[in-house]
Amino acid sequence: MSTPHSVLLFLVAGLATTTAAPQETFDVILRGGLVVDGTGAAPRRADVGIQGDTIAAVGDLSGRNTKRTIDASGRVVAPGFIDTHSHSDFTLLVDGRALSKVTQGVTTELLGESGSAAPAVGPVRAEMAKSLAEYGLELDWSTLGEYFERLGRDLMSVNVLSTVASGQVRAAVVGYDNRPSTKDELRRMEELVDQAMRDGAMGLSSGLIYSPNRYASTDELVALARVAARHGGFYLTHMRDEGDGLVDVGLSEAIEIGRSAGLPVEILHFKRTGAADVRPTIQDAVAFIEKAQREGVTVHADVYPYAASQTTLSIRLPDWTLEGGRERMLQRLRDPETRRKICSEIAATMARGIAGYTPETILFGRTPYEPHRRFQGKRIAEVAREMSVEPAEAIVELIDKAEGSTTAVYFAMREEDVEYALSQPWAGVGSDGSAVAPEGILARSHPHPRWYGTFPRVLAKYVRERKVLSLEQAVYKMTGLAAERMGLRDRGVLAAGKKADVVVFDAATIADRSTFENPHQLSTGVEWLFVNGEVVLENGRHTGARPGRVLRRSKT
Repeated sequence: MSTPHSVLLFLVAGLATTTAAPQETFDVILRGGLVVDGTGAAPRRADVGIQGDTIAAVGDLSGRNTKRTIDASGRVVAPGFIDTHSHSDFTLLVDGRALSKVTQGVTTELLGESGSAAPAVGPVRAEMAKSLAEYGLELDWSTLGEYFERLGRDLMSVNVLSTVASGQVRAAVVGYDNRPSTKDELRRMEELVDQAMRDGAMGLSSGLIYSPNRYASTDELVALARVAARHGGFYLTHMRDEGDGLVDVGLSEAIEIGRSAGLPVEILHFKRTGAADVRPTIQDAVAFIEKAQREGVTVHADVYPYAASQTTLSIRLPDWTLEGGRERMLQRLRDPETRRKICSEIAATMARGIAGYTPETILFGRTPYEPHRRFQGKRIAEVAREMSVEPAEAIVELIDKAEGSTTAVYFAMREEDVEYALSQPWAGVGSDGSAVAPEGILARSHPHPRWYGTFPRVLAKYVRERKVLSLEQAVYKMTGLAAERMGLRDRGVLAAGKKADVVVFDAATIADRSTFENPHQLSTGVEWLFVNGEVVLENGRHTGARPGRVLRRSKT
């Protein structure tokens, strides 16, 4: 059928009007950078246009209107890095700038492992209030939803999401005793997990070397994980054993929980401790994980790029010492006869010569006890000499005077194992560190350098120097892979329609500067950082902007 002449003229006129309309104006165009888009695709030269909190276009944007142009030539433009293992739950309430993280290129952090910010009810509440008091903070929330609201009021420079911790739930209901939960207690724990998932938790987490986490049976963990699974969550775990029982105990239980509860499994800081070239090796662990993957269990892991771990110093106390919680532990340490027994057992363990247990392979970290701050950053062997006591007694004294609030770094891993774990295609990157700053109250501790340097270290050491990973592989691990695992559909990739979390860095100079001896040093090489479209870092300096958001699991 022919088109009437008048209608044809109308269509042509309409087309002319459309093409003549002024082009859309971007808020920012990053011009001429090497775009590594987070999918694993090869880098390409392209412009990135940002409008509001969203990436509006990626490609050749020459001639397009923009309010601001940033020359990214000679620099890498990538999605903001996603830290899939962070402990910034409380430090963000102290200093929302997240300085140690944003200077690494981090735009999103997953919180909540081992001890989540909620539920803050029952026996756990008093312990949480004491921990917060060290930062000058007040515990004014009970649920995860209320904690999220508090974060939103205080404002922060990074996005956050959180799991709900099985140990937190157990402490809230059962307390700190080493015993099985009753049917009624398990039902109440399931209710608390359900509430947290409805509040937006991403899944269930566990830290099974810690009390009271360690008192939960596999069956208890499966029951709680099933609740998370009903809401589309995952199971994230610091396993019971990362040494001689890495496969038969740690991985076997984690994968069984995933299989029985029907949800994905995330292995935290995947490693082989003990630094012994004996079975199981890290290669055995990888083979075990990949067998489970072939059998239909979704299993991923994160890795931090250091051959040393960090946690509480109290994990070197005999297990029985920790039963009943912190107050009961301190009573035991302060009873002379019991203290001698504790020291004897610690000394016997040290005598076995296992890396991470000997005085030479433990570095003292944080203490709130002022007279002992001079020992921060020193090996236990040196601390013992300065105290004029045996190393076992030094450990007990440090814990005692700190009211149990101490940390330590354990040199118990092999560099070649770290490299092998990081090279696995299903292994991502997590810092296992908190957002801190080189000044103020958050600078009073002696943290692991991973708090300041994890992501730049991957890019500097394993991409630029050792060439274990390509640039696009490393960025994928930190962005696209992490977003897939966390269920973040609108982040982790540089593409039109995604949220504008963007990092611009110099691949030739990016580096971690934090060391075990002098940890409070910011990384270098990240020049620009956008969070939800706002500039947080400009030419490497924090702008003061705090555009971060709480990211909740999508409702199911």
